[in-house]
Amino acid sequence: MKTVILAGGFGSRISEESHLRPKPMIEIGGMPILWHIMKIYSHFGYNDFIICCGYKQHIVKEFFADYYLHGSDVTFDFSRQNRMEIHSNCSEPWRVTVVDTGLNTMTGGRVKRIQRYIGNEPFMLTYGDGVADVNLRELEKFHRSHGKIATLTAVNVGQRFGVLGMEGGRVTAFREKSDTDGSLINGGFMMFNPEVFDYLKDDSTVLEQEPLERLAADGELMAYVHEGFWQCMDTQRDKERLEKLLQSGKAPWRLWQ
Repeated sequence: MKTVILAGGFGSRISEESHLRPKPMIEIGGMPILWHIMKIYSHFGYNDFIICCGYKQHIVKEFFADYYLHGSDVTFDFSRQNRMEIHSNCSEPWRVTVVDTGLNTMTGGRVKRIQRYIGNEPFMLTYGDGVADVNLRELEKFHRSHGKIATLTAVNVGQRFGVLGMEGGRVTAFREKSDTDGSLINGGFMMFNPEVFDYLKDDSTVLEQEPLERLAADGELMAYVHEGFWQCMDTQRDKERLEKLLQSGKAPWRLWQ
């Protein structure tokens, strides 16, 4: 099953670094947060990725083009016509499709653009700036058990994002926060059946607005509640928190250790 990662936004809230690179390429512990997300999925056996790029998409492509080389010892022999010899390679069992989904395309539009790479099969989807210790196999099991089009992972955090109205595991509403709302929000780590493409129109479609709202209204949106660790990297402060967790040896998302 394919995993789609949204990695095309401008990352304006963390402009200290995003003016140089896409937000998913900002490093935590010397590796892009995109790499950390992919390692989480790979830990559960999901190794076929589609990266939806936009802003400075060439940086993402260059990272994967050079990944094999960067993960190996190498000898450059200039006396033999610049011959290069790779030693002790340590690479990932990944298949990575990097797609330029447009500079100003919205999240739903980016997903719509990669429909031809998905085909008529279920797929995973997440954002390129959040990590968690969510059990992705249990998420898939939950999604397949209820038979609805869409599942998102609900996490409990402070009031900063859109809010979920829920009833018995079914999402009844998806809306912007208000002062009286609870704190369950969409943490990404979603799974969709291919029928979701019928809810996506064009490049201007924002996944988190009309598509998820319509899915909720149609009774086709479910929530897998995750009570463990979750953290997005929305600001420089978020990045610093993730760095501190990594340096302390207490990074809950590093399930592959």
